[in-house]
Amino acid sequence: MDIDAGLIPAPLKVGKGPGLLLAHGAGSDIQDSYGPVIERLSAVSTVVGPDFPGSGNCPLPQGPLTLDGTADYLVASAVRAGLESFTISGFSMGTAVAVRAATRHRERVTGLILSSGFAYPNSRLRLVIDTWRALARDTGNPRTLASYLSLVVGGPQWLDGRTPEEVEEQLALFSAGMPAGADAQLAMFDHIDVREDLRSISVPTLVVSPLADLITTPLHSRELADGIPHAELVTLDCGHAIAAERPEAWAEAMTKFLTALPRTVEPAGRP
Repeated sequence: MDIDAGLIPAPLKVGKGPGLLLAHGAGSDIQDSYGPVIERLSAVSTVVGPDFPGSGNCPLPQGPLTLDGTADYLVASAVRAGLESFTISGFSMGTAVAVRAATRHRERVTGLILSSGFAYPNSRLRLVIDTWRALARDTGNPRTLASYLSLVVGGPQWLDGRTPEEVEEQLALFSAGMPAGADAQLAMFDHIDVREDLRSISVPTLVVSPLADLITTPLHSRELADGIPHAELVTLDCGHAIAAERPEAWAEAMTKFLTALPRTVEPAGRP
């Protein structure tokens, strides 16, 4: 994948302290995936959050999106923003991007936070993504896609507690449309598999597992935690969309991990 550097918008950059690079989910953008926790994270880190190709104002490349290309794009965005080394926080598909970035750019990555993530899409996750893409192609009935996404993105308990008005507000938000590159991002699931990458990761890693996640179920988080040496696993009582359901708890888990990282830590791969 090749993107004209002159067309890439400057990423979000806020806060001060050690670098923190955000990798958002598919069919999403930085504000959608991380918006409610960015201010809290920026209190302890210099936060850089680029939108992936096809999200926000970032154009799609010539040719299909690839995991390696997206990982390289993510890291290049941080370097252009002035970060030489950084922890990467990945959400959903962004966790696979973060893992691949950590193996391709060992000299820069000092830690990983993997939330609502996966190493590869198992049969259930493939069904979720295939159905999402099929419904998105039915542009004549966006409410059907909005209803489906509402059912799988929110945890059952959280959704059970919404009023009819709140549900309609969410349906309107989803019906307004996905990012222009959503299908291209979702198509990456056909080729994502970072299971072999996990064992080579040597930086401190936090895995955040939502217990009611219907998209990337807790099984996926356990696979990440078991595969990465010395990874820490924490659970949250919510569904996939942590930023909407449990932003305070998510921010607390991440800031606790970030502030515990040694300031003198050297990225993996340096002598």
